[in-house]
Amino acid sequence: MKSLYQATYVTEVKARLAEMQPESRRQWGKMNAPQAVAHCAAGIEMALGDRRPSGSIVGRMVGHFIKPLVLRDDAPMRRNSPTVKDLLVQDHRELDEERERLSGLIDRFVAAGPAGCTQHPHAFFGRLTPDEWAILTYKHLDHHLRQFGV
Repeated sequence: MKSLYQATYVTEVKARLAEMQPESRRQWGKMNAPQAVAHCAAGIEMALGDRRPSGSIVGRMVGHFIKPLVLRDDAPMRRNSPTVKDLLVQDHRELDEERERLSGLIDRFVAAGPAGCTQHPHAFFGRLTPDEWAILTYKHLDHHLRQFGV
């Protein structure tokens, strides 16, 4: 499985992130490119325990059923997948600043390794192991990079 604990995929994600431009057109969703990068950074902050968004009622009811479907293979996340409300970004952002922040968070996640992952449950999927966080984080980054064609 592809994960952020594998250097090959970290390099891939960073190269794709470098290709994103402020005017990159989204293929689905509502966020623009800088907002999507900021949203991805917030997702890694959640994996590191810096953010602890509250779980949704829907997540508590179905998240544990969906988690194995999302994490079972390398299939990409589906377009218009639900978003944790606390991680939505709707204000103006600058792509270069957000790209630098995301790149630093990726480095921090990788350097911390499994011990750096939060024990706090994911807002939708519930409890995740460090390996599950690394897989989900890769899939989330890939999802938003594909959203902008990179």
